Amino acid sequence: MIEKSFEKIIKKLSEEKQNLEIILQQKLVAWEAEMLKLVTSVKGIGRRTAAELIIYTQGFKDMNSYKQLISYAGLSPTEYRSGSSIRGRVRICKQGGKQLRHILYMCGLNAKKTNSQCKALFDRLVEKGKNKKAAVIAVCNKLLKIVFGVVKNKTMYQDNFIAKSA
Repeated sequence: MIEKSFEKIIKKLSEEKQNLEIILQQKLVAWEAEMLKLVTSVKGIGRRTAAELIIYTQGFKDMNSYKQLISYAGLSPTEYRSGSSIRGRVRICKQGGKQLRHILYMCGLNAKKTNSQCKALFDRLVEKGKNKKAAVIAVCNKLLKIVFGVVKNKTMYQDNFIAKSA
């Protein structure tokens, strides 16, 4: 009887969660429809991640470079050093949003399979000897660079884009 009661509660909570996500998407479309469309055009970035990025960064309002965005997400690499002799491994600076970092990590796992640029980066880094987790973090950074470029240039993502030299 207790298990059935808990199952009903869990079912009701999951329905409420779905309703809240629908409301969030509607409000986001009303607030930043164009930006949502631009961010979701990047392969590997879904609607939830796009919503999180837009909300966390307040529509990329105060972001002037992709480095700020990477640092804000807590994915910037930092090296432990003390003097000239002690050098530790390079790790990510975890001072950004934990939830955003987690969602971007999941997107990085997806993007290394679906996005050709991210797949090439991941394969190249693993071939050079990087561990796979560090390569996925590099893919996350690449995704953030792409998202920043797409938003600032107000152009849809093109998978096979070739830059014109000036």
